[in-house]
Amino acid sequence: MAVSTRTRFEVFKRDLFTCQYCGRTPPTVILHVDHVVAIANGGPDDPLNLLTSCADCNLGKAAVPLDQVHRPLAEQIAEAEERKAQVEAFNAFLMEAREDEARRIDELGRYWYNKFAKTPEERDCWYFAPARVRSVRTFVRRLPMAEIFDAMDIAEERIFAIDSDEDNKRFRYFCGVCWHMIRDHENPSPAPGADG
Repeated sequence: MAVSTRTRFEVFKRDLFTCQYCGRTPPTVILHVDHVVAIANGGPDDPLNLLTSCADCNLGKAAVPLDQVHRPLAEQIAEAEERKAQVEAFNAFLMEAREDEARRIDELGRYWYNKFAKTPEERDCWYFAPARVRSVRTFVRRLPMAEIFDAMDIAEERIFAIDSDEDNKRFRYFCGVCWHMIRDHENPSPAPGADG
C-alpha cells in the first residue's frame, strides 16, 4: 500500500525535510519516504516505521551511466512536479519557523520593555530595535524561551536602568548571560566525581 501524501509530508516535516542518510535537502534532491522495516518484511506504513530519504539513498543509485536510456517524459514530469511540491512544502515549513521566531522575538521585546514601563500606556508598545533583534534571534535559535526570560530577569536584578545608557548596559549583561547559557549547553561540564 502506498504512503498517503499527507503522511509523506508529515514525515518530511518531522525529519526537517532532510535525508536521514546523507543530510541533503530540497531542491537539490527529491525526497522519498523510506520504510525502516521493508513492507516485504512485514513493515507497516506507520510513521514510526517511516523516515525521510533522498531518491539516491532510497533507490541506491547515486551515479547514472551515460549510456542509460532516458526515462519516459511522463516520469520526468512527475518528478518535476514532485520536486516543486517538496520545495513549496519545505519553504512553507521554513516560513512557519521564521514567523514563530519573529513572534518569540516580539514576545521577548515586550517582556523586556514592560518591566520598565512607567505608565499603562507604555506597556506592550515597545519592541527590540533591529540591532538588538540580531542578538535575540541567535538566543531564540539556541536556547529555550524559559532560559531567555530567566536571563532577562537576571540582567534586571543586576543592572537597574535609569537612562538609555543603563538600558544598554543591562542589554549587554543579558547577552552575556545568554552566551554563558549557550556555552553551558554546548560544552557541559562533567558531573562531579565522573572520571575524565
